[in-house]
Amino acid sequence: MRTLDIGGDKALTYFPINEANPFLGWRGIRVTLDHPEIFLVQVRAMMKASEGLNNLRIMLPMISNVAEVDTALHLIYRAHVETLEEGFKVEMPEVGVMVEVPAAVYQIKDLAQRVDFLSVGSNDLTQYLLAVDRNNPRVADLYQAFHPGVLQALKRIVDDAKSEGKPVSVCGELAGNPMGAVLLMAMGYDCLSMNATNLPKVKSVLRGISREWAEKLLEEVITMESGEVIASTLQLMLEKAGFGRIIGPNVGLN
Repeated sequence: MRTLDIGGDKALTYFPINEANPFLGWRGIRVTLDHPEIFLVQVRAMMKASEGLNNLRIMLPMISNVAEVDTALHLIYRAHVETLEEGFKVEMPEVGVMVEVPAAVYQIKDLAQRVDFLSVGSNDLTQYLLAVDRNNPRVADLYQAFHPGVLQALKRIVDDAKSEGKPVSVCGELAGNPMGAVLLMAMGYDCLSMNATNLPKVKSVLRGISREWAEKLLEEVITMESGEVIASTLQLMLEKAGFGRIIGPNVGLN
């Protein structure tokens, strides 16, 4: 379960946040650390709901530095003690962080030493890396999921996380794109999150190729300098492998 993740394009009518630049403003973990009373209530509720199951995993959104993780962990430990004192028999849950801010890409090892798992929010990470608001029609065509900078950042994240022995997942549109899923599998990501409509397509493609084939494809495209060329190459290679009807036309250009 993700802790309260509002701000940017995620609005609550009963918790209005009005800012000139909301994507660079008060959102995600910044809101809840400024309001620890909200954070504690939510975490205690999560723990109580997990009683008897003990399968809770808590994910912290919009982490940009290790101090935020340290503060959040302190509050989570406090919430656990308070929940035990209320008579609930719950184990301390696993805690993970969302990698959505470019600064976090360069702190993966430090973050991984503090948490149990990491999850990449590919939509926001791509948006921040490219300085492109994908909801703005004037620049939406500059949003490229297969931009070389994005792919290299994704590869760095998983390599650094694996060096610390921590699992990494991806949520966002890239994971639900069959071409993106192939690259993410080749990079070494453990889990892909997607909506139900994309699941059959991704499953069909991943079951129809070998890990070795995907890794060779990744090795070829990771050195390319253009997002359009990378997307076109991916589409061509998957069409040659017999997946043309599954991936459809131009699915990875933006």
